[in-house]
Amino acid sequence: MERVVITGMGLISPLGNTVDQYWKRLTAGESGISPITSFDTAHFKTKIAGAVKDFDPEGRFGRKEARRMDRFSQFALAAAEDAWAHSGLQLDKIDRERLGVYVGSGVGGIQTLMEQGEVLRSRGPERVSPTLIPMLISNMAAALISIKLGASGPALSPVTACSIGNTAIGEAFRLIRCGGADVIIAGGAEAAITEISLASFGNATALSAHNEEPHKASRPFDAQRDGFVIGEGGGIVILESLSHALRRNAVIYGEVTGYGASSDAYHMVATHPEGIGAYQAMKLALSEAGVHPDEVDVISAHATSTPAGDRSETMAIKKLFGEQAYRIPVTANKSMTGHALGAAGGLEAIALVKSIQEGLIPPTINLEEADEACDLDYVPNTARTADLNVGISNSFGFGGHNAVIVLRKYSEG
Repeated sequence: MERVVITGMGLISPLGNTVDQYWKRLTAGESGISPITSFDTAHFKTKIAGAVKDFDPEGRFGRKEARRMDRFSQFALAAAEDAWAHSGLQLDKIDRERLGVYVGSGVGGIQTLMEQGEVLRSRGPERVSPTLIPMLISNMAAALISIKLGASGPALSPVTACSIGNTAIGEAFRLIRCGGADVIIAGGAEAAITEISLASFGNATALSAHNEEPHKASRPFDAQRDGFVIGEGGGIVILESLSHALRRNAVIYGEVTGYGASSDAYHMVATHPEGIGAYQAMKLALSEAGVHPDEVDVISAHATSTPAGDRSETMAIKKLFGEQAYRIPVTANKSMTGHALGAAGGLEAIALVKSIQEGLIPPTINLEEADEACDLDYVPNTARTADLNVGISNSFGFGGHNAVIVLRKYSEG
């Protein structure tokens, strides 16, 4: 079996559009949540989001190319290009038939669909863009990355709702591990801060309405939390077989050692109240990694800031780790980014890699009064230094999809 390492990272996020800026703000406990300015929110219950700022697609891709991509694909391609540059890989020195792309999106091109739906209603069917479907479909992010790099190896666009990033990374890890590819670009992207998304999530009472203080709205595990804050972005990592990375003297940032996936088999949107699926996915991931629960140094929680979700994840952690659960730091990145849906797993994997590298755990901000059912060490409000070797990252999605990855500090042994 091949070992699988991370040799490049790239992202677009509410906290910045470079890994360094994102990491600096994340560890400083800064919030990327602000009032929505892309449309009028006067009649919406929620008026805030974790929106990407200072992203210029036309400046990056050119006007013609940018106009043929939905925003989620723009995020994915930009993050993939940056991750590729970070990896130092050179297209003329690799086998492109063994270069894959595993990148997904939960919602896909919803903004394009809304815009073209309005064109249909106001101007008639003959005016609807012929590029609507290619811009809309969720696999287009992976396709565009493949086209850009000439990557003719395996391409996959998992659709597992908010667990997409981890699903993509985990499935890519397994393919490389068994020798099916040398390099895979993996992660997720989302751009669903739209009127219809905000209306639907709001009417489902899933979103925080803490509009007066946006930076305090996302508060995982806090007794006063009232729902998640929708976010957006793209998070991409370059996964590479260790043998391939060593042959080219690559810089190695971390290692993927395990992946676990499960289904709650319970409800369309609600998590299992006892966290059974989350527990199962974490257990499977640790088993594949050959890691005993006592060896885990940090947990990057899914922790969206919903009352039921945070409680069930806490229950799952306690069920798996027992008394050890109270000694493992648990961090919730979404307290600062909001919930970027299909992009969340990729963004949080990058944060966990940096955390293990630097021995620094980002805080869970806005944790002022813990929910009685949420009684673990959530690294409240201030980053913490620690000796970190092994971490797990949890991602759970609507429909009961659960995906967990195990990351380890790279060592030659």
